[in-house]
Amino acid sequence: MATTKIRSNSGNLQILYEDNHLIAINKRVGDIVQGDITGDIPLSEHVKKYLKVKYHKPGQVFLGVAHRIDRPTSGIVIFARTSKALARLNKIFAEKQAEKIYWAVVKNRPQNESGTLVHWMKRKHKQNKSYAYPKEVTDSKRAELDFTILKQLTNYYLLQILLKTGRHHQIRSQLAAIECPIKGDLKYGFDRSNKDGGIHLHARSLRFIHPVKNEEITIVAPPPEDAIWSACLE
Repeated sequence: MATTKIRSNSGNLQILYEDNHLIAINKRVGDIVQGDITGDIPLSEHVKKYLKVKYHKPGQVFLGVAHRIDRPTSGIVIFARTSKALARLNKIFAEKQAEKIYWAVVKNRPQNESGTLVHWMKRKHKQNKSYAYPKEVTDSKRAELDFTILKQLTNYYLLQILLKTGRHHQIRSQLAAIECPIKGDLKYGFDRSNKDGGIHLHARSLRFIHPVKNEEITIVAPPPEDAIWSACLE
């Protein structure tokens, strides 16, 4: 399905997929998916407003948040438009039946062209940071991802990530653990920030069986418009 851009209070709301049950948005760097302590208006509220206006809905609009991606990242976020779709979508994610592909731009080249990273993740809530350990430690959770070098850029490398578990800051922490921090990610060891305050991590594609229609859906999100992402697409 072609993307649609709708003007909202937060700028351009880029819709990647929409039907009676689901709506998928290409989240911009800096947007939060759901409300938090910052008090900033979350993406979910902008989507509700869009649905309310488009479909002339009276009263409150139902919108279920099935998953989230970090504020400094961009890419696919999918919402449920009905409680039935939300319950089934939650089950799909919980049972790891969705294929999640990310793109990450890193400065250092991984030792191998492709491989699997397995770590034990431990979250530090006060720091809002997760640490990746090579062996199990107290209160840690297993984390796994596959990576492949897609392209060598002038000063960076584009990695494709297949996420197999969904831990807090998993990709950021695991890549930092192999000395390949993501461009702009000061929290996980990159040497300088990006001008927009984001990082070059993008939720590129999502493939799953539609929770109501029972057919395979693949959603692909174009990365943000900047020189490095443009070089990745060349």
